[in-house]
Amino acid sequence: MTELAENDRSASASDDALPLGPESLVWRYFGDNRMYLIGPRPAVLQNMLAELGQGVLDHSVFFSDTAARVKRSIPPIMMTVYGTDDDDEGTRVRDFHRDIKGDMPDGSRYHALDPDTYFWAHATFVEQVLYFADTFVTRLTDADKERIYLESKTWYRRYGVSERPMPADYAAFQRYWERMLDQIVVAHPTAQYGVGYVTKGFPRPKGVSPLAWSLLAPVFNPVAAFLTTGGLPPRARDLLALPWSPRRERAYRAFAAFWRSKPVNWVWDRLPMRLRYNEFAQVGYGR
Repeated sequence: MTELAENDRSASASDDALPLGPESLVWRYFGDNRMYLIGPRPAVLQNMLAELGQGVLDHSVFFSDTAARVKRSIPPIMMTVYGTDDDDEGTRVRDFHRDIKGDMPDGSRYHALDPDTYFWAHATFVEQVLYFADTFVTRLTDADKERIYLESKTWYRRYGVSERPMPADYAAFQRYWERMLDQIVVAHPTAQYGVGYVTKGFPRPKGVSPLAWSLLAPVFNPVAAFLTTGGLPPRARDLLALPWSPRRERAYRAFAAFWRSKPVNWVWDRLPMRLRYNEFAQVGYGR
């Protein structure tokens, strides 16, 4: 009887979510290679939560080797989405964070697995999917947004972390997101470092010769600054004191409208899968 009750509770716990898989909108958009158009939006927003930014400051190689940190972080998160429940990729991601803890400047403690901290990191990825699809692919309907959010609840549950902070539906998620931006996030030094190249220029990547970078930087830096600054919410842009103007805003909106246009989408949808999707999405769809 107890076992049946537990099974019933387990089943009802997933009744409020939608599955991930080849028919899901999260799969359709999260691994799309056009995602680069939003810049580092989720990473910057994550680090604007003081506790999360402090954890990166204290424990990550983000400052000494940013590319290595990104290369290490992305695959397990991608496979949490494009893998299966039996792969346990989500619990591996969770376990990477068990020892990420320490003291805040005010003497309080932080831990990466604190539910509020962990859910914020996840929320930035969910919002990444919503923002990217609506801005650079197609205008999402309210039903699309609700569907993406309900699929993201299945995604979050794969981490095996407390669901306490997780909003029930998309409307509640919108309220949560607005409250975080308006009242909680700050210009943490980690986030400021992450967008420093907007005004200072991008440092020469390892493996690129000084001569090659001297030729690439004058093109790369303005584009990177445009995508990074334009891709952030206005509130985050203001907190980080990133330069922007009405003229740049108009240019960004025109740039986004170009990518959303029917001719561009028509061409994109006819490209080979290996060009349209990253390797993790390809594995998922192939399976």
